[in-house]
Amino acid sequence: MRPPFAAIASQPCAVTIPKLLAALPLLLAAGSAHAGASGLYVYCDNGLRCVKAPCPSSSVLDLRTGAVIKGVSVDTKRLPEKDRPADLPDRLYAGKLVLRGAVERRMVTYTGKAYALPYLVATAIERKATADEAARCRGR
Repeated sequence: MRPPFAAIASQPCAVTIPKLLAALPLLLAAGSAHAGASGLYVYCDNGLRCVKAPCPSSSVLDLRTGAVIKGVSVDTKRLPEKDRPADLPDRLYAGKLVLRGAVERRMVTYTGKAYALPYLVATAIERKATADEAARCRGR
């Protein structure tokens, strides 16, 4: 008895390098769509300082998984006006807010070299972060 995939396995492979390269943008978009799923995050300064960009001096705590992602920048352009208090940068720096949004990778160029860096695209402020959440974000 032949396995059900034997007919497929006996066929020559139709995937060529040019076809694979042509499909690469679609594959990357599919991966970023998953990364772009909306979630709750605490953004904070992690205390790391650098002399050369890019610098992973900020982190986000993913409240769903508990994972801390280092080196994330925050994009607040999609926040509604009501969610943009004058002290927003200070509150973000200190990890005092829980943000709704998605982490996505963006291409950024520093000194002629391209990097795919993570960005938290914030769409709403959900609530104040607890002291425990802020401490976990900072890695303390």
